[in-house]
Amino acid sequence: MSRALNDHAGGTLFGVALNYQGLLNSHLQSFNQPPYQKPPTQPVLFIKTPNTRNQHGAPVVFPQGVERLQPGPALGVVIGKRASRVSVEQALEHVAGYTIVNEFSLPEDSYYRPAVKAKCRDGFCPIGPQLVPAAEVADPHALEIELRVNGERVQHNSTANLVRSIPQLIAEISQFMTLDVGDVLITGTPEGRVDVHPGDQVEVRIRGLGCLANSIVTE
Repeated sequence: MSRALNDHAGGTLFGVALNYQGLLNSHLQSFNQPPYQKPPTQPVLFIKTPNTRNQHGAPVVFPQGVERLQPGPALGVVIGKRASRVSVEQALEHVAGYTIVNEFSLPEDSYYRPAVKAKCRDGFCPIGPQLVPAAEVADPHALEIELRVNGERVQHNSTANLVRSIPQLIAEISQFMTLDVGDVLITGTPEGRVDVHPGDQVEVRIRGLGCLANSIVTE
């Protein structure tokens, strides 16, 4: 049975960049150039600050002075048991359940160093509308995820294409950072991000988890 999200997901929002295979592949050539010389070998993390929290049905503001705004459909993993230096085999024992995230951002120049100004605007992280317990999700790595703008499907992918699985992410992150109850791990957004504009209706749908809907409004 699904649960009210706010009662279980009030912690830190951890984002993971470049965690869809198609997105990573599209950047391999640039990653092999200076100064990095190779693709990232560890998860590329960023944090969505508390001011970014938003909810199902609420507006997302198109900031003044910017040219482009992009939604980011993602699977959210809600931590239900404190995780510190857990193994891959134990990692899913620390998951309370799953939800939908729309990780809004301004377009970025560098995936290695996601910019605070691009990621952390007010209301840039709608979550919800519910928490589906882990026991009710047969395989979190086989979930269809789609983005619709004004009813038209503009992105479609599957969590089967994650570069790092959910247990891998939890295990790797928890080696140096404790994940607490209520923290949300945003497992990544797929390739093909699109622009949205004031007046648009934006929906993220994940099979079995429902639909997270928001409207874009002017500031």
